[in-house]
Amino acid sequence: MPDSLRAYLQRLPLEADERERLRERIEAGDPETIPLAGPHRELRGGMYMLPNAVPVESVVARLSLSHKLDREDLNRASGRDASGRETAIPAYHRVLRTMPPIKRTSMAPRLWPFGVPHAANKAHKQDHASIKPPAGPWAHWKRAALLRRIIFMLLIVVQDGAATWSMANVMPYQGYGKLEAPALLLFAILFGWVCTGFWTAVAGFLTLTVLPDKYNLSKLVDTRKAIPQNARTAIVMPICNEDVGRVFAGIRATWESLQRTGQASHFDFFVLSDSNDPDLRPAETAAWLDLCKNVDGFGRIFYRWRKHRLRRKSGNIADFCRRWGANYRYMVVMDADSVMTGDCLTGLVRRMEACPDAGIIQTQPRCVGRDTLHARIQQFANAAYGPMFAAGVHFWQLGEALYWGHNAIIRVDPFVKLCALGKLPNDEEVLSHDFVEAALMRRAGWGVWIAYDLEGSYEEVPTNLIEELQRDARWCHGNMLNARFVLARGLQSSQRGVFVSGVMSYFSAPLWFCFLVLSTALLAVNILVVPDYFSHPDQLFPQWPQFKPREAIALFTATASLLYLPKILSLMLIGLRGEGKRFGGMFTLFGNMLEEIIFSMLFAPVRMLFHSRFVMAAVMGQKIRWKSPAREDAALEWGQAAKRFALPTALGLVWGVGVYWLSHAYFWWMFPILIALVLSIPLAVFTSGSHVGKRLRKAGHFVIPEETRPPIETARTAYYTRKAGEGPGFVDAVADPIINASVCAAGSLRRKSSGIVRHHRDKRIRHALTAGPEALSAEEKNHLLNDTAALAELHYAVWSAKDAHPDWLHSIKPA
Repeated sequence: MPDSLRAYLQRLPLEADERERLRERIEAGDPETIPLAGPHRELRGGMYMLPNAVPVESVVARLSLSHKLDREDLNRASGRDASGRETAIPAYHRVLRTMPPIKRTSMAPRLWPFGVPHAANKAHKQDHASIKPPAGPWAHWKRAALLRRIIFMLLIVVQDGAATWSMANVMPYQGYGKLEAPALLLFAILFGWVCTGFWTAVAGFLTLTVLPDKYNLSKLVDTRKAIPQNARTAIVMPICNEDVGRVFAGIRATWESLQRTGQASHFDFFVLSDSNDPDLRPAETAAWLDLCKNVDGFGRIFYRWRKHRLRRKSGNIADFCRRWGANYRYMVVMDADSVMTGDCLTGLVRRMEACPDAGIIQTQPRCVGRDTLHARIQQFANAAYGPMFAAGVHFWQLGEALYWGHNAIIRVDPFVKLCALGKLPNDEEVLSHDFVEAALMRRAGWGVWIAYDLEGSYEEVPTNLIEELQRDARWCHGNMLNARFVLARGLQSSQRGVFVSGVMSYFSAPLWFCFLVLSTALLAVNILVVPDYFSHPDQLFPQWPQFKPREAIALFTATASLLYLPKILSLMLIGLRGEGKRFGGMFTLFGNMLEEIIFSMLFAPVRMLFHSRFVMAAVMGQKIRWKSPAREDAALEWGQAAKRFALPTALGLVWGVGVYWLSHAYFWWMFPILIALVLSIPLAVFTSGSHVGKRLRKAGHFVIPEETRPPIETARTAYYTRKAGEGPGFVDAVADPIINASVCAAGSLRRKSSGIVRHHRDKRIRHALTAGPEALSAEEKNHLLNDTAALAELHYAVWSAKDAHPDWLHSIKPA
């Protein structure tokens, strides 16, 4: 037997006796083994040339022999009946049914509700009237929401007005001096933003302690009632160049949790891939096949790779809705790092069923699963403060709340009719699509709610400061683009407020930076410039500068109280609810909260500078590259941190020296900000190490409830992620018999190909065969992965052709 065929057989995961019987059958010329392997040409002197139809037969044979799929699995995976016949014949041949049959529905983008003619705006109103939501369980929640927002705005205005008046009295010229008026305006805006967070926290604290929540969706749910059979729900997970092992580990943990509820028959899973990395696509296919085999998920867990990556995540979701949305009443959108419990998923469906006018219900995801110190700080803050702030948002907004784009359930029919996102008037795409989709749903009367008390929703956070800032750059750009929707026609006032809030979450950074610069400039003017006692032309008496240190300290104390009182309320709330043990005890919790405050003070000035830069880039129209974040704990190198944070360090040093030269007393007021900038490089490196985070965890620092009593879903996700290992790459998809069969089986093979197509295919195969994998670009590799016939023929060629580049066989992973 030729060495190539012997090596090929070794790649098949068969028992020794099975492999020997197969070898004997091949040597005897058994016709059933002919489509198994390419070396038949060498073995039989080229008498068996492979026509275009044979690759599909070979794929089936290899899948069957690999023990990856037995006959029953293969029939269910390929959409065949018990006798092996296809139940539906598609226009092209697909060995594995990775997707259900398409049931198309229209989801065409409409004109945006700003800058459109009156007729178009009228058409929008008619569309909305045709899909008006049915009556919900609460007749007056909109009136209650309006009243609450009026109270909310009055509280902010009164508090902000009092603080601004106090700030004016603290200034040397009571706000009338040079540079004082713009500094006072900036202070008013920033203090109002602080008040917004403060009253949100107070409302959340009262909601979770003494105020009965009349509009809690949980009160509508009857867990004894079964979910209706027609309440079909699709769980969709858009991915793009993600950690494949982590993605499918989360899906498996979620699937198994659903099975334990006994309600899994109402749900289907869809992995919607936009990956363009040729080394990840084979890994995704292999992981999907392994998952379906391990959990018996064929026909329930689907995988689709999208060739045309239009409009990123929102386009991927819209593409799903066009193809399969008509099959489902609801869809739950998950991110690549999401994990949800079965009770959470069924709870969302039950809430939707109980509230027929709800279009979107958003959960409050808990951040888990990371070990770096930076991530652990974020996880602790999310666990300690998140529930209270989520309850506060619900209190003020009710059914006009936020949608964060993931870990939420959506009513498919109104979403399809209302939320197709076209390009903006300047030919830009909507980036932060979640806020826009929520606004369009609310514009038509559908409610957007937060299930703030529903547990079992999890996600992950960036592992280090650089990863966090890269994510913030994308979010900032998207929120700044959404600023134009503030003036869009027909939107609810609350949704305009959401867009303003999204802008201010990043625009507050340059405002804060300008305020600090103006404060330093005021200091320089008051020290270096001769005072102007007659600033007005008709002024009869001199205006003496007044310095009021006591009033300044009082104002600073009041501002600090607004910033840190919500954290104290969170501590009290945890104690009142008896949850202190889940954080390691109340004493440990208090110490961790103090540590979190210190780290937040150190991170804040660095974020201020970078967010200011992101805002300026967005305002100037600079494009930004959207890239999937890293899903593993990645420690920063010193050189990497120095390159990124050199400017903040230099600015902190120069600024500090200048302020110290001007006034020793004012230097100590600015010291927390300046030292944070100077220490940005070691701070980024120190907090990025997972070994530091793990040591602190053992010592009880930043402990969260999901660590003291881990949910089975997050524990299984971590286990399956560790077990996954490194997936196959592009070379394996070409040369490995089983991986090649899996990728080809998940692809499509056209029944007929034109002569031009055949010519280009042969040319592409010949170039790849002789040049080797290293000579191929990512685009050329993706072309081969997209062409099932080419991939199958290249597989045969690398094992049988004498001029095949040796790297094809040398580079595949060990069998």
